Amino acid sequence: MRNLVIAGAFVVVLLLYGSVFALPEGLQALITQFGEIKGEPITKAGLHFKMPFVQDVRFFDRRILTWDGDPEQIPTKDKKYIWVDVTARWRITDLRKFAESVQDENGAKNRLDGILDGVTRDTISNHNLVEAVRNSNALFDAIAVRKAAPRPTDPALLAALEEEEVTGEIEKVAFGREQLSKLIIERARKELEPFGIELIDVQLRRISYEKSVEAKVYDRMVSERNRIAEKIRSVGKGEEAKIRGKLNRDLKEIESEAYRKSQEVRGIAEAKAIEIYALAMKEDPAYYEFTRSLEAYKRVFAEKGTLILATDGEFTKFLTKRP
Repeated sequence: MRNLVIAGAFVVVLLLYGSVFALPEGLQALITQFGEIKGEPITKAGLHFKMPFVQDVRFFDRRILTWDGDPEQIPTKDKKYIWVDVTARWRITDLRKFAESVQDENGAKNRLDGILDGVTRDTISNHNLVEAVRNSNALFDAIAVRKAAPRPTDPALLAALEEEEVTGEIEKVAFGREQLSKLIIERARKELEPFGIELIDVQLRRISYEKSVEAKVYDRMVSERNRIAEKIRSVGKGEEAKIRGKLNRDLKEIESEAYRKSQEVRGIAEAKAIEIYALAMKEDPAYYEFTRSLEAYKRVFAEKGTLILATDGEFTKFLTKRP
């Protein structure tokens, strides 16, 4: 009798163990019987019941899941080969569809690989490279504002402005990176819906040039920097010419003013000398004649050469005159 009780208790425990299961937070479950889904998906956390031995429980994640694609080489519309690395977030919204179509997360990843890679390739290849790199044309708006502002007079500021203005030569975007991501989401979401998968978002995580294109891009960047440098040099040379021109003009004005003042002083001095000579001549004509003759002797005899002078001439009368 005791053995029957123990056996009965063991059977009850076994039945309870096989008929009760716990659903943790963040998971959802399906009950299957011989591989066939029974009932609705179970999403509420806690204890739940099933038929022992004949029914099984399959658990699935209810949280937002991440998909990371492999970097893929894609040609853009303007024939530039780039490596694109895409990431996405998704979740299971229809568990019955999900279990019947892709079975589990590994099957879902295979579906995501095929659909997202294909949609991304089609979207990127139908647009120019700039659409995948930039989001908006805000740069051009900033350039327009700077161009409308008064031009600076400082050479350094002017050179910096010239450097910024060359960015206006880059290509404008019609869609932008975020818009391309939205296009990928819209197309891929429709294709994933039959599998019970909701695509939340897609991000172009990394974009890089293919090696041969990268070398050409670097060469173009070097050429662009050289062109900017030459443009700034031309601005500097123009400023140098302006400074030199102003310097020469100021120098000529200073020299002209100095010459005018020197002539005025010279004129005043000569007038004063004439006045003094006139007074001296008026006071003592003989003395005036004597001093002027001495000055003449100094100028004549200072030069090297031979002079033949008459001893009774007017010029030498002060040299030959005896006291």
